[in-house]
Parts: sequence; C-alpha cells; structure tokens
Amino acid sequence: MGIVKKYTCIPLPYRVGAAFLLGVAFGLALWYYDMANGSNLGERVATYISPFGAVLVRMLKMVVIPIVFFSLIVGSSGLSPKKLGRVGGKVILWYMFTSFIAAMIGVSIAMFVHPGQGVAVDVEKLGSSMGEGGPSITPPSGLTDLILKMFTNPFEALANGEFLPIIVFALLFGLAARVLLDHTQNETERKQIQSILDFASGANSVMFKIVSWILEYFPIGVFSLAVVNFGLYGPSIIGPYLKAVLGVISGIVVMVFIVYSILISVFLKENPIDFFKRAKEVMITSFFTRSSAATLPVTIKTAIESFKVKKELAEFSLPVGATINMNGVCIHLPMWAVFAADVFGIDLTISSLAIMIITTVLSAIGTGGVPGGSLMLLFIVLGALGLEPSQIAIIVALALGVNPLIDMFETMNNVTGDLCCTYIVAKKESMIE
Repeated sequence: MGIVKKYTCIPLPYRVGAAFLLGVAFGLALWYYDMANGSNLGERVATYISPFGAVLVRMLKMVVIPIVFFSLIVGSSGLSPKKLGRVGGKVILWYMFTSFIAAMIGVSIAMFVHPGQGVAVDVEKLGSSMGEGGPSITPPSGLTDLILKMFTNPFEALANGEFLPIIVFALLFGLAARVLLDHTQNETERKQIQSILDFASGANSVMFKIVSWILEYFPIGVFSLAVVNFGLYGPSIIGPYLKAVLGVISGIVVMVFIVYSILISVFLKENPIDFFKRAKEVMITSFFTRSSAATLPVTIKTAIESFKVKKELAEFSLPVGATINMNGVCIHLPMWAVFAADVFGIDLTISSLAIMIITTVLSAIGTGGVPGGSLMLLFIVLGALGLEPSQIAIIVALALGVNPLIDMFETMNNVTGDLCCTYIVAKKESMIE
C-alpha cells in the first residue's frame, strides 16, 4: 500500500487533529526562538506558509452561500404542510423551541467565560496573511433593522454576500414550491416546479461533493493556520482556545444532561436516566461518526425498538430533525461570536445578543448533514455582528483547528435532541406502540 493510500485510510478527524498539534508545536517553537533571539523568524515563515491556510478559508467562503441556499430550499420544500398535520407541526415547534434554548445557553456561557478576553490580535498583520480585506459589513442596529434586512432583493443579497436575506428567501422559496406542488391541479406547472426542486437537490449534492474535496485539504490548511496563529502570538492564545472549547463542551453537557432531563421529567413525568440508558447507542454512534445523517438508521431503529415510537412518526420526525434541529451548533456558534467580539472590541448589547440568537437558529435550519457545516455557518453569524472580512477570516482560522473535536460533541447533542423531541411528541400524541 502506497503512502498516499495509507494517509487517506486514516480517518479525517485524526489527520486534522495531528496537523493542528504539529502546527501548534512548530508555531510555538518559532515564537520561543524569536523571543530568545530577538528575531522575526515567525513573521517571515508566516509570510510563506499563510497562503496555504488562506486558501482553505477562501474555499469555505466560496461554498458557504450556495450550500446554505440549496440546502435550505431542499430542506424547506420537504416540509409539506399538507403532510405535516398537527403532529408534524408539533415536531417542528419542539425542534425550534430546543434550538432557541440551545442558542441562549451558548450565548449565556460565552458571555460568562468571555473566551477572547486578553487576546490582542494585529488585524492588519494577521488579516493580510489571510489574504483578506475590504469594507466592513454594517451590523443591524436593532431587531427592527434586522427584520427589515431579512427582506432584501435576493440577487443583491447574493452578490453582496448578505446571508440573512438569502436564508429567508431560500426558506420562503422552498415552502412556496411545496405548497404549489401540494395544491396545483395543473400538471405542467407541477412538472415545472418539480424540475426546479430537482435542480436544487442536484446542485445540493454537487456542493456536498465539493465540500468533501475541501475536507481533504483541511489538514494542510489547518497546519498552516496553526503555525501562523501560534507563531505570531505564542502561548498567549492557548488560554482563550481552551476557554472556547471547554465553554462549548460545557454548554452541550448542560443541554443534553440537564435541559433534556428537565423536558423528560416535566412533560412526560419519567425518569430521565431511563431515557439516556435507551438512547446510549445513538449517543455513542453519533459521537464517533460526527454525522447526524450517518447515525440516522441507528436513531430510527432505537426510536422504534427501544422507545416504541410508531414507525410513521419516527421515519418522519427523525430525518426532519437531522435537517433542522442543530442544538449543538446553536451552542457552538455564539461562543466564537463572543470570542470575536472580545478580540475586536465589539460592544454586545441586548439587541445584538438577540440578533445573534435569531441568526444562529435561522442559519442552522436546513444545513444539517453538511460536512463542517458549523464552520460555514460561522461566516453568517460573524457577518451579522458586522465584522470585516479580514476579521471573520481570523476567527474562522482560529476555529478550524479544534472543530473536529467540538463536532463530536455537537453531533451527539443534535441527535440526542432529535430523539428527545420525537419521544415527547410520540408520548403526548399517543403514538407509542
């Protein structure tokens, strides 16, 4: 077996993790050398190695708008109001309810730990190494402004990279297409609408393939970014890194083992320990696969066999949850948003925190199953805060290295949330075998 073949056989999270640790070690070695000798070797090395990291950030920026756009159209067009009925509507409401709780937990913990405090980033130096620049995005000044910004010319929004109007338009487009399909009597019109949705579905599959190629480049880009970040800033950045990672994991632990336990206890009057015993196979599988979609067969099987949920509900609710219920992501994104606010001195008011929560939940809808999806959504949430392109690139670059670790906890949270909400609705609607 050749070296390349052996390399590709190693699971991607291990490759990315090893690349990150090697980059950290090399970057710190450069920093300590510069401190000991009064040289600027770290900056000189960063000049040559940073383009490899900048390419990764730019590739992610390249795919984020089309993949969010097509994923949302495909996801929302699959939610047929005709087929949803009362039970389906309750499932969606539960998913949205838990997503907002998760986002509020994420914001609360982030504001408590302030992960970016004490980090002094030279935006000009690091931003230029990312190959970024350009004018800042004007952040919404309040909730009224946010609502107005949701309804913008979609073509103008696509051209300007304004994420929130794109999200709203894609959701409306998909829902409108589904309503027309359910109610139109015109066969020609039905075929035309279906062909549009087929195109969106095909385009979505193509974008997934492009993302899979980008993921193969991750170890190279992550190594480069780690060398640049730690070579320029040394060990001072380790503390904030740990605070961000531990903050996200703490939030996920709170969501999974406290919030879900309360929901099971209050709404079903059951012992939550029994729930986790029956859900443990799903939780372990999702943790190691890092994919809600890959875990879906196990989740459906567990819901039907262990929780006795009726097959028709499990086969509807859980695939929908894998698409729109991103509780782990809703905890993860606010942490890096507050990290960015700390680093760049952005004053986070109650209004801006509300905008952060709404943007996080809306952007997470429909992008479940997207590999590295939380990193792409980070562009959206940071853009809503009004960060410049160079600033967004810096935060995404910092988040890249630890994303595989956080992604394991994220996915476990997402899938456990799907199962929890489905089980609550099943019990309340007497859809238990």
